[in-house]
Amino acid sequence: MPGSSKQVAFATSNKGKIEEARIVLSPFGIAVRPFNGKGLEIQAETVSEVAAFSAKVASRTYRRALIVEDAGLFIESLHGFPGPFSSYSYKTLGIGGLLSLLDGTRSRRASFKSAVAYCDPAGEPRVFEGLVTGMISRSPSGANGFGFDPVFVPSGSRRSMGQLTLEEKCEVSHRGEALRKFAAWYTESNTGQLF
Repeated sequence: MPGSSKQVAFATSNKGKIEEARIVLSPFGIAVRPFNGKGLEIQAETVSEVAAFSAKVASRTYRRALIVEDAGLFIESLHGFPGPFSSYSYKTLGIGGLLSLLDGTRSRRASFKSAVAYCDPAGEPRVFEGLVTGMISRSPSGANGFGFDPVFVPSGSRRSMGQLTLEEKCEVSHRGEALRKFAAWYTESNTGQLF
């Protein structure tokens, strides 16, 4: 991004996450560079643990500073499931499978949580968290976003994340909040160009 004062390597193969990061970080003067070198992803109870571990391993393995993001959908009536196992649950159950798990439940309250972990090869991970509350709709709507976005309706909205434009999603999403917290710290830090 021309004119950006800082750059950050984002270790992910998810193009949707890259686009969201570019939208959120651009106003802070931070350019996002995709880096296909994410570290090992552990099984843990929180997305923060997963992101921190992955960022630390990747930064040491590839000898570079970078960020890793992990997110999860936490459904109240399912005791937080799928949580940090959301990506696997999406691949195996899909949206239809998730909705069938909610058949007959009264509460459809849920939240999306995001953790952005920054790490350089000599340091320890810094984790920035984001949260958006809402509910699970009875059927999917919208073709935007990815994962469970078509069935998650943020609080105060009548539209699912899958119906929001990318810019609208970044304004209200868990990932947007976590990335803005990271950006506020990163622009104040002494960290320079990463390339």
